[in-house]
Amino acid sequence: MKTHLLTVQARGTFVLPAELRRRLHLDRPDAQLKLVEQDDGRLELVPVVTVPADQAWFWTERWQAMEREADADVAAGRTTVVDGLDGLLGHLDGLRPQP
Repeated sequence: MKTHLLTVQARGTFVLPAELRRRLHLDRPDAQLKLVEQDDGRLELVPVVTVPADQAWFWTERWQAMEREADADVAAGRTTVVDGLDGLLGHLDGLRPQP
């Protein structure tokens, strides 16, 4: 854990150390921090990455659970590699129940 002493200026502004801004990617345009006020009076600054509204679905808990499941399948070798569209269609035909 690192500690940094910040001086609050007259207008309520303060400066984060340059090394900290670089390491946490806060040196990028429009970087944002979330300020969390704890019940005991402590203040916590949390770097925030904004997500465009049309991509927010990807970060829902449900979608992230499905991503973790897919990653586990890949890691366990539960995948099939096919060669091109014809290979894919042939593989899918092979999965179809036969009458």
